[in-house]
Amino acid sequence: MTLGLLILLFVAYQLWGTGILTARAQHGLKQDFAKAQEAYAAEHTTSTTVRPRPTPTTGSTSTTTQPVRPAPPVPAEGEPEGLISIPRIGLNKMAFVEGVSRDDLKKGPGHYPDTPMPGTLGNAAIAGHRTTFLHPFYDVDKLKPGDDIIVETLAGKFTYKMTAQLVVKPTDVQVVDNTFDAQLTLTSCNPKFSAEQRIVIKARLAPNESAKPTKPQVRRVATGGGKARPHQALMEEGLSGQERSLTPAVRWGLAALLVGLAWWWAFRRWRHPITWIVGVLPFLVVLFAFYVYFEQALPAGY
Repeated sequence: MTLGLLILLFVAYQLWGTGILTARAQHGLKQDFAKAQEAYAAEHTTSTTVRPRPTPTTGSTSTTTQPVRPAPPVPAEGEPEGLISIPRIGLNKMAFVEGVSRDDLKKGPGHYPDTPMPGTLGNAAIAGHRTTFLHPFYDVDKLKPGDDIIVETLAGKFTYKMTAQLVVKPTDVQVVDNTFDAQLTLTSCNPKFSAEQRIVIKARLAPNESAKPTKPQVRRVATGGGKARPHQALMEEGLSGQERSLTPAVRWGLAALLVGLAWWWAFRRWRHPITWIVGVLPFLVVLFAFYVYFEQALPAGY
């Protein structure tokens, strides 16, 4: 019964407890992105003078100024890149980061580093969890052609219109291959609570509702040999377990066992509600830490 209860608690942690970590990360990411927006606007708000030809009636010329900004630089891995909103599924201005590693996707959706940034020409690809870590893409299967996917970066706000939904194998990485026009691809696991397949949402930029797309600045993610890692390697990295989490998982597991035994012994000796309350608090703390590292050591379930 105890083991069964611990397993149920672990399932609850994956579905809801991981959201606590993501919510904390989101708070910091949104603050950092707001500061970056202010700094970028202050640094790059320059003006160009537009001089139209003299009018036949007055012979005078008028001048106007228009802000000109260069394309924003690609942020470092794990840093905020922008905000994504999908009204159809209730996703409202969730910060997404650069990178799709396991640590990156804990913070929120992640942009594939070897694809163009959203708001630029080409196929920008973003991955996100579907059932854990605030499950940003939980209901992406409900999107319909024409639905808005709104992305806000330092370069401005960009509205994409959903065009197609695909379900593919994890090895079908061509869905994030580059394109000539400005497109957006969202990827997540399918079906829910499984990593057996991938659900893919394709969208195309709506020019009349968006800032003008710029030339892409792609940062290639290299291995030790200097070669760019393919999409497959990036997707597998986000799904694989972390070996470095095994040691702390074992340590916190032993700590949870010792605290649990001490709690059991104390309650057997002093059967009182206060004894139960005093014991449950430290046990839940160490159990939560164990679940954090244990979950990191397991293959991701998205």
